[in-house]
Amino acid sequence: MPATEFTVEKLTWAYNQARVDYIVPMPMNPKRLQAYIDHYDVVLERSIVAMHEDQILGLSMLGTRSNPPHTWITRLGVLPVKRRHGAGQAMMEYMIGQSKEVGANYIILEVIKNNVPAHRLFVKLGFEEVRQLLILRRPPGMPDDGVEVPPYEVEFFGAERAIALLRRRRSVPSWLDEMPSLINAGNLEALRVQLDNGARGWLVFQNTTFQLARLVPQTEAGDPRLVARVLGHALHTRYDIKDTKTENVPLKDPHLPGLKDVGYIESFRRIEMKLDLTK
Repeated sequence: MPATEFTVEKLTWAYNQARVDYIVPMPMNPKRLQAYIDHYDVVLERSIVAMHEDQILGLSMLGTRSNPPHTWITRLGVLPVKRRHGAGQAMMEYMIGQSKEVGANYIILEVIKNNVPAHRLFVKLGFEEVRQLLILRRPPGMPDDGVEVPPYEVEFFGAERAIALLRRRRSVPSWLDEMPSLINAGNLEALRVQLDNGARGWLVFQNTTFQLARLVPQTEAGDPRLVARVLGHALHTRYDIKDTKTENVPLKDPHLPGLKDVGYIESFRRIEMKLDLTK
């Protein structure tokens, strides 16, 4: 049945029930799920809830974007007592059909690393691995005194400049940090650093009441590890009381070592997968 047949409260219940034994549960409440739908352009008319008679088996959601035309399958889950009966594959095949119907060139999804049954299903349906993505956290606190940081100058900017910087981004974003996702999420700020040795770069981030999130670092000149270290140093010197979480940092991102230098810790990994619909 289309997800529009259910309240957000009922969808939240179904999602949480499908994730009770998940590798990383990530529980939701209705407010958070509605924000998720809004931020990531989830189309409830094309998202579904799998049913057997009057019982919910599971659910799956579909995000759609047009430039280029592509879709994103997310929140896929089947209640534990309803698994091994084909509901997951049936929902995936429906999502693929919906993606073709909207004219998507490709479909993206993410699966938590070591979720073998889900990964096996996606491979069976033709999805191919693209890259590994890391979820990073950093507790509140000033940068460690032992972190070696050369002299630098820093400027901080509001949302308008942050969006302008994002338009110059060279790194390849995931669905979670594509431009529309970041703009939808709001509360964007940016900082730019200039090192005495000529290296420079910028960082766009989301600044909410209690947390920093959605970090997008970019090096304009110099060593990305050093630039990322300085960006992190500047960020957490200014916002030392805030917890930080950033999702979907590519494993091969050259800024990753610099972020780890200033205290970022890996929470878990996702595998980004893609199905080409143009073949």
